[in-house]
Amino acid sequence: MADSQSLKLLFAATDLHDQFTEFIAEHLRLKGFDDISPSMLHFFSALDCGINYGAEIARRLKVSRQMVAKTVKELCRAGYLEQTEGFGKQKQILFTEKGEHLMSAARLALANLDRVFIEHFSEAVVEEITARLQTLREVLIAVTPRTN
Repeated sequence: MADSQSLKLLFAATDLHDQFTEFIAEHLRLKGFDDISPSMLHFFSALDCGINYGAEIARRLKVSRQMVAKTVKELCRAGYLEQTEGFGKQKQILFTEKGEHLMSAARLALANLDRVFIEHFSEAVVEEITARLQTLREVLIAVTPRTN
């Protein structure tokens, strides 16, 4: 029986995601952000540069608001985020200066990685790979059964 191509794609995508995350985490640790973990990076990826709210973050990450509140509290203690009073019961979640430096260092690591990929493949090939991955995602969304 032949191996499933979809299963191979799933494993390759998971491995690639893990490697990207570990690359950025290691780069940040070398820049002095010793307490950064891949799970923290996943959380940061759901944040906007400006004002964030726990409910929005929970929706983006598909986790509970309680999990977001716990993580935000941890990241506030680490000095990356701060909470301020917002509208009603919602608190605004913002990057601190340290958090902004972290995100800037992460963007720099990705820009450096862009150069490596372009040198290795070419810009056109990197764009084609990205487009094909997006197309795979769109096809998967189109064929996913709905339980409404």
